[in-house]
Parts: sequence; C-alpha cells; structure tokens
Amino acid sequence: MKQNPSIITIGLSPAWDITCRGQNLNWGRHKNIDEQTIIPAGKALNISKALAWLGQKNIAAGLWGNEDYRQMQKTVKSLWPLIKVKMTAVSGRTRCNVTVVDAAEKKEMHLRSKSELAAPQALRQLKADLQPLVRKNSICVFAGAMPEGKLLGDVLKIVDFCRKAGAKIVLDTSGPALRKIVETGKIWIIKPNVRELSEPAGRQIKDNPADLSHAGAKLLDKVEIVLISRGENGAVVVTKEGIWQGKCAARVKVISTVGCGDYLLAGFLKGLVESENAAFALETAIKIATAKAGGRVENERLPDISKLYETNIHRIK
Repeated sequence: MKQNPSIITIGLSPAWDITCRGQNLNWGRHKNIDEQTIIPAGKALNISKALAWLGQKNIAAGLWGNEDYRQMQKTVKSLWPLIKVKMTAVSGRTRCNVTVVDAAEKKEMHLRSKSELAAPQALRQLKADLQPLVRKNSICVFAGAMPEGKLLGDVLKIVDFCRKAGAKIVLDTSGPALRKIVETGKIWIIKPNVRELSEPAGRQIKDNPADLSHAGAKLLDKVEIVLISRGENGAVVVTKEGIWQGKCAARVKVISTVGCGDYLLAGFLKGLVESENAAFALETAIKIATAKAGGRVENERLPDISKLYETNIHRIK
C-alpha cells in the first residue's frame, strides 16, 4: 500500500451542509445566530475533504446536481486544492441538509432532506465516467446513502466494475446496500457504527469490544477489515491478523459530532496507506476524528498527527 494509490470517493447522495450556530435556541423564539456556514458535503465528499486535510491527494467522484455544479466545483477548488473533482453532473439541484448547534445547551439538531439525484441514466453515466479513473490498486470508497430496489442493482454493477478493474472496495453505508454489497464478497474495508453492524449480522449487537469483535469476525470471509465506529467510545478494528480497540485518552471539548465518522475512515485509510498496519491506522483514525469533534476545520493547518492527542490502543486478540 506504500505506493500511494489513487483514492476515489464515490457518493450517490451528496448535499450542501448548512450549519447554524447560536446560543439558547429555543422553539418559538426569534434569535440571531453567531455563525452560518454553507459547504458542499455528503459522506463521500467529507471523506475526500478529510483526506485532503491530511495531505492526501484524492479524486471526488459520484453524483452532483448540474444546477449547482459550478458552485460546488469552485468551492472545493478554493478550500481543498488537493481534491480533483470528477463528479458526474446530473439533472436537478443537490439537496440541502441543515444542522442547528446550540452552543450554550450543547445540543444539535440535524434536518436531512432526501436525495433524488440517483436515477438509471445518472448511474449509467457515473459508471462511464469512472472507467478512465479506476485502475489496478485504486481505492474506491463508496460512502453515504444509496438507493434501494432496482436502482441498487445498478449500484452493484458499478461496484463490480471497480472491483474487476483491480480496485480495492471500501464501503461506508447502511441498510440494504450494506448487506447486499457485503454479500458479493471481496470487500476490502467496511466502516459500520454499532447499529449498522447489526444489519449484516441480522441481530442487535451490544456496544462492547467482545460482542463487536465477534460480530466483525463473522464477516471476514467477505470483508478483509471491519472498522467499527463507537462514537465517544472510540473504535474497534477486526482483521484476520488481529483485533484492536482504541479511544482518545485526552479530555476534549466536543464542538460538533457531525462528520466524525467520515474523518475516522479517512484517518484509517491514511494510516494504512502510510504503514499497512491496522493498529497504527486505528490510532491515526481516532486522532483525526477527535480533532474534528473538537472543532478543528479543514482550512485550519493540521499539526503533526502524532502530537495531536494521546490515545489508548491495545490488542484484543
């Protein structure tokens, strides 16, 4: 993995993230907010941004509405120059998601709209646009919500194309898409949270290292690495070579949890690219996710990762 492979993030459900921050934001009141940000996002693009923050060049692919494509392209180019935008422009406007943060009460509200960009023609065009990008040893990260029913069959064809082209497949989604894609086998990495891990397992998994390790190990005939996000409890990584758990040992003031799972995966990928060592990658992942939760942003210079936070990483098996 040390040959610095091409990393391509692929999102079918992108969004503009609108974040409003204020104090004592109660229902029925008119209140001035302290800050509002509007940035192109979605899980796949968030992973691209996190990788760029870590100094890792990458390609952002997937779907984006043609009505606001140029606005997205201009914003990404100015804020994250290490990202090469190769999105497929499709009919329509990209959805908006709204997050309201009450700093005084330490509360968040997330308002999500449904993405309607994925359609048969759009997915066919996406597959065609990926053909010149995907090559042997590429890393294709499929992240975010995916369509169900017949459209999911089109998504499976895209995943299969990338795999046959020699790419490693990384999956960060949930629901039927997670289960169906995992069932195809030969997946390199999946990154479920505790709830999402219960879906392919077919039962509720308890949030403790023993149960998570056992559930993750059952997927190793189809997946090489299972990275399980546990929120403030850190993460567990399960491989055939061993199982590790880790969390941040420092006390960090949490500003927002939005996107922390995306940064966890980006940090893990960066660690694997650098070292091919799952324990080192887990340490990097937790540090970067914690930095995101602590309010560091992508346009802030990232300090030496090794000096960010103290972490507790130890082998379970």
